[in-house]
Amino acid sequence: MSGAQGSERPGVLLEAAVELARLAGDVAHGFADEVARATLGVETKADGSPVTAADRTAEQRAREWIEARFPEDGILGEEFGATREGARRRWILDPIDGTKSFVRGVPLWGTLVAVAEEETVLAGVAYFPAAGELVAAAPGEGCWWNDHRCAVSRVSALERATVLTTDERFATRAAFREPWRRLASRAAVARSWGDCYGYLLVATGRAEVMVDEIMSPWDAAAVMPIVEEAGGVFTDFAGRRTAFGGSAIATNATLADAAREVMRAAGAGEGA
Repeated sequence: MSGAQGSERPGVLLEAAVELARLAGDVAHGFADEVARATLGVETKADGSPVTAADRTAEQRAREWIEARFPEDGILGEEFGATREGARRRWILDPIDGTKSFVRGVPLWGTLVAVAEEETVLAGVAYFPAAGELVAAAPGEGCWWNDHRCAVSRVSALERATVLTTDERFATRAAFREPWRRLASRAAVARSWGDCYGYLLVATGRAEVMVDEIMSPWDAAAVMPIVEEAGGVFTDFAGRRTAFGGSAIATNATLADAAREVMRAAGAGEGA
């Protein structure tokens, strides 16, 4: 596998991202016994989020893999920051998206891997080792769920939709609470099957809307092509098609306008 930047087709990069996501996810899942015995230490980062040896070990293994195979590429990871920031292409890593679930033994966490050039995402993978699911996509290559093509649902009314968010309290951005309450009150089902698992559910047609008030690049970059290649729509709350907007709303195609209209007040002023 070549390490020269720009020489790989999207399908080749997607295959590489799948391999890397499986590697890092399996490393993280290897700490499951410590989680079950409550012996895995949990630290609190400066932003208040938890981190464990599983997060750090998985990301370190992922970085070693990239250095060996794509030594000219940059790396941006949640736990260890940026490497080769001037590189045209970079790998964006979240070894455990949903650490709060992970440390409680809840299987709705995932390992996220994206490959991007500037703000164009070339491939994205979300791997859920505890749940036995993997979803992967690249522009023009489709979205693949456990090796089968997948697509968003065709539900066309919010009253029949399942809507999701990571934390309905919206603790850091209170302005999002009322728009979410309006959206949830119109939906058939409102749940907090959140973090990256919510985007998996939208991409595979098991939910219609997923919203998040805070999204770092390592949270959003992998899931953006997954949602779009499944036929959905991915934007920030201001309606911009980007994985780097700081928030996210993912929907099926038929509910894109309706869901964003309800949430529009929350996006007012973003990007200013």
